[in-house]
Amino acid sequence: MAKELAIEVKNVSISYRILNNISIRSSLFHHKTRDEVFEAVKNVSFAVERGGILGIIGKNGSGKSTLLKSIAGVFAPNSGQIDLHGNSVSLMALGVGFKSQLTGRDNITLSGLLLGFSKKEIQAKMNEIIEFAELGDFIDKPVRTYSSGMNSKLAFAITAMLETDIMLVDEVLSVGDERFKRKSLAKMKELISAKDRTVIIVSHSIETLKEFCGIVMWMHDGEIKEIGEPEEVLEKYRLFMSK
Repeated sequence: MAKELAIEVKNVSISYRILNNISIRSSLFHHKTRDEVFEAVKNVSFAVERGGILGIIGKNGSGKSTLLKSIAGVFAPNSGQIDLHGNSVSLMALGVGFKSQLTGRDNITLSGLLLGFSKKEIQAKMNEIIEFAELGDFIDKPVRTYSSGMNSKLAFAITAMLETDIMLVDEVLSVGDERFKRKSLAKMKELISAKDRTVIIVSHSIETLKEFCGIVMWMHDGEIKEIGEPEEVLEKYRLFMSK
């Protein structure tokens, strides 16, 4: 009997319009600017079963993070469909959705509201999130004053404590000091162990994907190059990258 699907991505393509550099003089006398379209994701299709853990690997610029942000609803694809079957979704990535002028505390509230939680639910988890993030007095300072590591700690804490049906994780397990990495890894294992939670992990770490994922997708130049058993796909990727 086929398992219930949590995520369906059908023929998704995502493009960016890139404005070419032109001189100030040229811009003053010409209303038209030269630009070009960059195809970040090209006609990608795959599905993830409820409770499944998909890993996505690929070199920089392969479209991994762009695809993840589209699944999270940060922006819509140019073509194709993404169906989350009514599941709540959160994106655990460096500073995504944070407002730099707001404090960490205010960003917790804003992020929670965007994830669909009520103010009461967010407030009930506030102390737990702050304690896990380990930002001390910085929690009441603007996020623009945070280092990349502090941003990542806050992003992880919010997503880990405000649990959703689908978790999208973009490289945030690789930041912070060694003790925080161990704590994050333990929390991630706890979250993933929930049988109905569906997870997609984007990572450059072959070992991370081997440990967590039931299936791995290798993206290259915006397309799926391989998808299948982690050992097989990751070995092909390793050999490709070592050439």
